This record gives sequence, C-alpha cells and structure tokens, in this order.
Amino acid sequence: MPPVHTGAPVIPGASTPSSPAPQPLSPGRPGYRRMSLALFAAGLATFALLYSTQALLPAISAGLGVTAGQASWTVSAATGALALFVLPLSALSERFGRTRMMTCSMVIAVGVGLLVPFAPNVEWLVALRAVQGAAIAGVPASAMAYLAEEVRPKTLVGAIGLFVAGNSIGGMSGRLVTGWAAQVWGWRAGLMAVALMSLACAVAFLVLLPRARFFRPASLNPRAVGRTVAGHLRDPLLLRLYGIGALFMTVFGAVYTVIGYRLVDEPFSLGQGVIGSIFLIYLVGTVSSAAAGKLVARTGRRGALYLAVTTTALGLLLSLSDSLPVIVLGLVLITAGFFAGHAVASAAVSRTAKTGRAQASALYQSAYYLGSSAGGTLGALAYHGAGWAATVGIALLAVLGVVSITLYGSHAARAQRRVPASALGAR
Repeated sequence: MPPVHTGAPVIPGASTPSSPAPQPLSPGRPGYRRMSLALFAAGLATFALLYSTQALLPAISAGLGVTAGQASWTVSAATGALALFVLPLSALSERFGRTRMMTCSMVIAVGVGLLVPFAPNVEWLVALRAVQGAAIAGVPASAMAYLAEEVRPKTLVGAIGLFVAGNSIGGMSGRLVTGWAAQVWGWRAGLMAVALMSLACAVAFLVLLPRARFFRPASLNPRAVGRTVAGHLRDPLLLRLYGIGALFMTVFGAVYTVIGYRLVDEPFSLGQGVIGSIFLIYLVGTVSSAAAGKLVARTGRRGALYLAVTTTALGLLLSLSDSLPVIVLGLVLITAGFFAGHAVASAAVSRTAKTGRAQASALYQSAYYLGSSAGGTLGALAYHGAGWAATVGIALLAVLGVVSITLYGSHAARAQRRVPASALGAR
C-alpha cells in the first residue's frame, strides 16, 4: 500500500517514512559494539600516553642526568595541564561537538607522543608532556557527555564502565609496555613503543566511532559557565569532595611516581621491566572501585571513606619494610584504598550537583589531577632529600587531610540536622 500523505509540512531534520527516527545505542543495536570498542580504544590510548614516563623515571634520570624531582615533572606537567584544560575543553565540546573534540585531542596527543622520544633534554621533555596533557584533557571532557547523549539510559552505566576500564587498562599497559621496552632498548624506545600502541588505538577509534546523532550545538556563554562553576565552588559539600579527590590522588601520585626509584636501588636492584610489571597491581583497584557501591550501601559514604583511608594508611606503613613481598602487599592496600575512596568521592559529586553536572565533574577531575601533579613532585623531592620514609610522610599527611575533611563533614551534617529541631523548639 502506498504511503498516505496528510499534507503536513515537512520539517527539516524531522523523521520521515524514509528516514526513521534515530534510536539511542544499546546492546544488540547496530553501532553499540563499535561505539564501545572505539571509546575503549580512546581510553586506553590517552591514559597510556598520560602516564607513559612514570615507570621510566629512574631511567630518564640516569639518561638525562637529572634528579628524581626534575624527572618527576615529566609526569606532573602532563597531569597538571590536563587538570587546567579539562574544564575549558568540556565547554568547547558543547559548541563544536563531542566527536570532533575527542578526535582533535587524540590526533594531537598521539602526534606529540611520537615526538616525545626525541626530546634532547629534560626541559623539552617536560614541555612536550605538558602539551600532551592539555590535548588529552579533551577526551574525558567529551566522552562522558557523548555517552550520555548517544546511549540508552538503562545501559549507560555499562558503557561508561567500559570506557573507565579502558582508562585503567591504558594506564597500566602503558607502564608495562614502556618498562619492558626500556629494559631491552632504553627509555626512548619505551616511549616510542607506547606512542605506536596509542597510534593504533587512535586509528581504531577514528574508524569505529559512530557519528553523533543526538548532539545539538550550544552557543558558548562564558558568563553562564562562570556562574555555574562559581556556584559549585560555593557548595561546601562539593568543595569537600574536591579536596578528598585531590588528597587521595596526592597519595597515589607520590607513591607510584617514586616507587620505581626505590625498587631500582639497593637492596632490590630490580630491572626496568620488572618495575613496570608492578603496575599490574592496578587490577586490584578495578575490583575495589567496583565494590565501592556495595560498601557505601553498608557503611554510608563517610564510613566507606574511613575504611578507604585506613586501608591506604596501613599500606603506606607496610611499604616502609625492606621486604619486597611486604612492599608489594603495601602497594596492594594503597591501590585498593585509593580506588575505593576515589570511586566514593566521584560518585558523590554527581549525586550532589543538581545542575551543571558536567562542570561539577570537570572541577573534580581538575582537583584530582592537580593532586596527582602535587603528589608526584612533592613525593619525588621528599625522596631525593630524605628517602622513601619522607615520601611516605608526605602521603600520610594527605591521608590525614582526608580524615580531617571527612570528620568535618560529619560534624557539619550533625549540626545541620539539629537546626530544624531547634528552630521548631523555638516556636
């Protein structure tokens, strides 16, 4: 039967009998698997690049004749630039599109990655890493928004989980690849290996990612973004959560930036490849972050945070041992505690922000990566000055900061609950 024409005007862009309305992506629908693989590849590539020098710091120090503190800036410059650019790039993605932002970011990050191994000195290496970190900021700034727009709400958590898995596996695999390649061919070859791996992932991303069908460009309104950001920064709970994220990442950045120096020295004298393999402990974090939701359901958010900081502190104290198995156990506890605390804090940010959730999450990421930069630099300076015990001291101060913020939050919540009761009594 031929289609019945009603005479209604055809609106440009609207669905017609020959142009069915697009449906959100979900498992089993065309494009969902391609989207999942594309964003997994993006997460793997960008986070492999972001931390590519971390496992190589002792080799970079020896190769360029610089101290641990100077070499640590090759990590801190990248994470610091990411922290500074994630908010403005999230705003630009509202105007120019998620896929365009992610594509430009990955092309620039990989291109710089191919130049990094040829840096003639530490100053050039740090500068290139800063540019790379700024470019990488466009991926997390856009990926979550792309998923929220393109994926069916009921399957959104699973899609985001796969992207986050790409992040963690990328961070881990980047360290593994650079470590073993450096042990055989030197640290420059290690950096080239991770750049080539990221290039392959970037090509897969460009080929696989479905075009955005639900994105609607918004005009750039710096004043509106500024008002939203200012509102978040005036929210006491959000400020506490940003502080908790930054301090947790200070611990993690300090420990994993410096641990390679400790293990390459006496009495361990481990090879670069073995040191890179230490980052397999990241898999523990995947488990603890996934279990954080159940932990919050049983103990509440503050109870989960107290358990996370206790686990982290115990791991830090164990890491003071001169026994390699005990140090590894300490790293396991530090990693489990950090990822659990990070999962609790980041989820609380999304629940707390009633409007401007993208900006609220971007502010959390900024605080998080600034904590990484501070931890890496301060931890390396402390190690260079007074050894591993000084690095652990820096990390324990950050843990104490988390405890203080959480205790203050508990006190503020109790005080807020007493106000309505006293107000009623006054009547």
